[in-house]
Amino acid sequence: MRIGIPSETKTLEGRVALIPAAAADLVRRGHEVFIQSGAGTKSGYADSDYSALGVTVVPDAAAVYEKGELIVKVKEPIEGDLKLLKKHHLLFCYLHLAAEPALTRSLLDIGLTGVAFESVDEDGALPLLLPMSVIAGRIATQIGTTLLHQPNGGKGKLLGGMASTPRGKVVVLGAGAAGGNAAALAAQAGANVVVFDKRPDRMAEMMALGPNVTALYAYESSVAEEVRNADIVVGAVLIPSAKAPRVVTEAMVKTMEKGSVLVDISIDQGGCFETSRPTTWKEPTYDVHGITHFCVTNMPGAVPQTSSTAISAAILPYVQRLAAGNEWRDYAPLAAGINIEGGKLVHPALQGMA
Repeated sequence: MRIGIPSETKTLEGRVALIPAAAADLVRRGHEVFIQSGAGTKSGYADSDYSALGVTVVPDAAAVYEKGELIVKVKEPIEGDLKLLKKHHLLFCYLHLAAEPALTRSLLDIGLTGVAFESVDEDGALPLLLPMSVIAGRIATQIGTTLLHQPNGGKGKLLGGMASTPRGKVVVLGAGAAGGNAAALAAQAGANVVVFDKRPDRMAEMMALGPNVTALYAYESSVAEEVRNADIVVGAVLIPSAKAPRVVTEAMVKTMEKGSVLVDISIDQGGCFETSRPTTWKEPTYDVHGITHFCVTNMPGAVPQTSSTAISAAILPYVQRLAAGNEWRDYAPLAAGINIEGGKLVHPALQGMA
């Protein structure tokens, strides 16, 4: 099969879907791999790193989409990509269509087949969402910590505190991979951490992080009480492939101390704070009621050397199956990942969108 890897076009996105070693594996299997010139640069890979392994470097995105049958990228296609995608393309990337009705309509009009990373399901696990969730969770705590600094508009509080001063408080909504990693890093920094979930096993895992971590069932009243005096709130609520529920209301945000921080990892799926709206790494924050909001939709794109290596390793086995012929449709995890096909919404979580 002819596999195309375009450069990512989202604002300040640095990832590449397949690093040279992964692309070379596909070449060894007899596939033709085409990559846009410069696609790997921000991840630390020059064009020559690809060409030396048998990958064909092409000058622009138009050439990638023209030559490729299977298009493998990281983030959802945006305006420039949409002009180049065709009905015969098999698109494999993060799509997050539940939060993107306009993109959904465009892809339906094109009529291509779209398999979403976040929908690939291995017995209830989401193996292609996992690595980026881990990274996003850690970035959320790192970013939240710096946004508490007074020069960044924060209340001027050291997250872990010190002798003679109180510790900071971090509230995490959701104890999956993203929320769990955000909580773990906050706990290691010395903060008092409260994690909300509804799954007993995940709450037990959070409690095991340390004596400064409390795990609570996500009753609305309990969430409101803990958010009120939090320094940082991290939203990491996930309903697979569906729009995220709004867990923190605007009324709750109004009760928080000025200079506190909200970080919404769930923003890819629409956000779990009522006051959330998508932002970019170019303009990552905004203020609502004196509370700093960070809602960047491609958080792992800020660490592309790490992220590209992780996502490439995760997706390669699935790319191999997709490239091997139509047999991939009989493979349940990939079949579960089909979001759109032939102008129709296929995934159950997306029914009713268009």
